[in-house]
Amino acid sequence: MTLNMTAGDPEDIPESTPCGIYPSIPESTPSSSHLHRFPHSVQRSTTYGSLLLPLPSSTPHTLFGFRRSTFFLLIFIIVYVLSLCLISIALSTLESKTELQVKKRFAIARDKFLADHSTVEAEDLESFIKEVVNAQIHGVSVFGNLTTTENWSFGQSFFFAATVVTTIGYGHVHPLSESGKLFCIMFALVGVPFTIVLLTSFVERLKIPCNVVLCFLMDKLSHLYQPFYIRVLHLLCLILFILVIFFLLPSWVFMAIEPGWGYLDSIYYCFISLTSIGLGDFIPGDAPKQEYRTLYKAITTVYLYVGLSFMMLLLSVYSDIPQLNLGFSFLSVSDYGSDPERIGIGHYLHKNYLSGGGENIRHVRRVISRPDDVSSPEDITPGGPPHSHIP
Repeated sequence: MTLNMTAGDPEDIPESTPCGIYPSIPESTPSSSHLHRFPHSVQRSTTYGSLLLPLPSSTPHTLFGFRRSTFFLLIFIIVYVLSLCLISIALSTLESKTELQVKKRFAIARDKFLADHSTVEAEDLESFIKEVVNAQIHGVSVFGNLTTTENWSFGQSFFFAATVVTTIGYGHVHPLSESGKLFCIMFALVGVPFTIVLLTSFVERLKIPCNVVLCFLMDKLSHLYQPFYIRVLHLLCLILFILVIFFLLPSWVFMAIEPGWGYLDSIYYCFISLTSIGLGDFIPGDAPKQEYRTLYKAITTVYLYVGLSFMMLLLSVYSDIPQLNLGFSFLSVSDYGSDPERIGIGHYLHKNYLSGGGENIRHVRRVISRPDDVSSPEDITPGGPPHSHIP
């Protein structure tokens, strides 16, 4: 008994799959009885070369006694650590002068205050300053009337919860009570994975129109440029779109709403937030007497979710270009000299077709009684796609 597996029609291919990257699999491949075949229409749609799954050589490549991927990884770690050291030196050089100026201004202000208020002892002033700093560390504003701003109103709490589960974590407000800290741990353990699933689902849907644009560029420019350059153009278009929609325009809005924010401060906030760094030195909606604070915080939260989704989309599109994927050199499979583009496509095929994955693909199963498992011409429907046999 032989079970025939047939891939579905071309319309069964997931819409999120980019055009022009389906490799054609030969109609007769030794020891391929366990693989699903691609339909003829998909094989004919390969316009940028016939790419097969990589077959690694038996012996991995080595450099200086290390596997090639291990050697490159060690070099990368060394370069990475040296880069951090150079960045530290640069930051120390850039910020030390400003830090000294701030210290001098504070010393002058403290001495002037003590001179104007001779009845206040320096120790009492020092104790008061410590209380102010301690309150500020715990996210309690000490400016103006302390009762005008609540850190744990619904709007503030909603914004805080969103920054926790998205791992932005500004840190300007955090739980003060023991029960609040424990509850924060519990909902973060559940909320962070759920948020990753949510954002990943957004990205999968955003890739559909993104791939439509890529197909359009392929159709219009494939006779002039190689697919790699078209993919780079597509990536640059996406970068420009994100730069304008999620950085330049929102920065102008934040500058107009937030008192004391310059345009560079606003761009800095957008970048720190959408890269999930979240330093917490600039927080929207925390200004005293902020109008519609709850609504403002909610809109900012939506902006963060949408912006993070597009940043993840950008990383996904970037990683889909094998020539730009630096991480391939650190993978064990690169020790066998496989081409990164073949590896990337092979992984996609294995995930969506060869291993039976992909929910949108229909499989036609029919049982044929035969004494052997070798494909014969009569098993192939005239004019239809070839079949693979699974014993």
